[in-house]
Amino acid sequence: MEQTIKPYPRQIEFFKSTKRYIAFGGARGGGKSFAARTKMKLLALRYAGIQILLLRRTLKELRGNHILPFMSELKGIAEFKSTEKEFVFPNGSRITLGYCQAETDVLQFQGQAYDVIFLEEATQFTEFQFQSLTESNRSSGMCKDKFSPRMYFTCNPGGVGHIWVKRLFVDKDYKNSERPEDYDFIRSYVYDNKFLMENSPEYVRTLENLPENRRKAMLEGDWDIFDGQYFSEFNRDIHVIDPFNIPTHWKRYISLDYGLDMLAAHWIAEDTRGTAYVYKEVHESDLIIRDACNRIKEVTGNDHIQMTYAPVDLWNRRQDTGKSATDIFLENGISFVKATNSRINGWYAVKDRLKLTEVKHEQTGEPTKVSNLYIFKNCTNIIRCLPQLQHDEKNPNDVATEPHEITHAPDSLRYYCASRTLPSTLPTKGKPTYENFYGKKKEDNSSIVDNSFINMGVNG
Repeated sequence: MEQTIKPYPRQIEFFKSTKRYIAFGGARGGGKSFAARTKMKLLALRYAGIQILLLRRTLKELRGNHILPFMSELKGIAEFKSTEKEFVFPNGSRITLGYCQAETDVLQFQGQAYDVIFLEEATQFTEFQFQSLTESNRSSGMCKDKFSPRMYFTCNPGGVGHIWVKRLFVDKDYKNSERPEDYDFIRSYVYDNKFLMENSPEYVRTLENLPENRRKAMLEGDWDIFDGQYFSEFNRDIHVIDPFNIPTHWKRYISLDYGLDMLAAHWIAEDTRGTAYVYKEVHESDLIIRDACNRIKEVTGNDHIQMTYAPVDLWNRRQDTGKSATDIFLENGISFVKATNSRINGWYAVKDRLKLTEVKHEQTGEPTKVSNLYIFKNCTNIIRCLPQLQHDEKNPNDVATEPHEITHAPDSLRYYCASRTLPSTLPTKGKPTYENFYGKKKEDNSSIVDNSFINMGVNG
């Protein structure tokens, strides 16, 4: 087949990468499975004795996408052992194929060593499964040539693993000892796949005719939109704006979610129409109440705050002291107002705020999309977490509570949106900018917001 003889440039880039973690894909039809199988064959033939593990989520997917194609492609080259689901090469190299339908299935690979591990459709694997497999990705001691262990991933937006894949390869948000130089993401699209474009043009048209949100994810590889996404209204290009000085006459509020695992707090201003602007945030863990109070005061500075919204569970009294968390906050100088408690109504309130409405620009007369909620670019955690929330499987009207780490910042925003009435009129200036509010351009490119807040919470 022509594709086998002439891989396209994105696939060649994937073949050549030697990073520790290499992801390929991002959209449907990018030739991911072919690229993965080809890379495995090249490695097995080049490095005698190399041990390779390929995993899919289900046996059916594994059989259809890899076992059957491999049996054809490796006929006369490697011996297939059906019981072990292994292809063994004359030079001692081995490609083992497996699946992990249940989360704990991954534990069968503990204690084993593989020079290379492939996760096909990586977003279908949980972060626990990925992390467990990294423990098995080490030198097998059987490879006769010098080789640095590595993992390969093919992926599309969506699925239970969307969040960890997006964090590592799209957002490039690294933690602890994770190093940027270890990660490589080669994006591929159906338009890169010459073989598919020429031989299956109807498949391309199918992708182009999908509903808007699914088309953006499957055709355009948009990682902010995916199946099961709760806030499909979120549009980074519209809702996220450059910081500007908040006018002194605008009302300001704080909304927070607090626990020892995370203080997620947001400073929100309302313009004279009632449109909300999230302009500062804190996203930090392991803060006792006294330290949380000090942090809130530090970030608030001289801002005049109208109200601070907090969840009702902070009013629960502890058996040992008889005090509630709000009592201790008050002793440290911060008072709260109970936020509206209904989760579903609260999430609907966030949706209403994010909803885009087309209006005529009051100066140009051109149609433009506006929102009742905007977020300053320095509020990195709410920008990161909000589009990742998924529908709860048991109650689609609610947000899934797992992965728990990404729910703190959105919960904080929910308390504000549920407690504040939507404005009755919409802005007509288009996307808010400094120039829109002040009628002139900034004199330099520096942020107008105090620099001490620009990176607030990025370590959370």
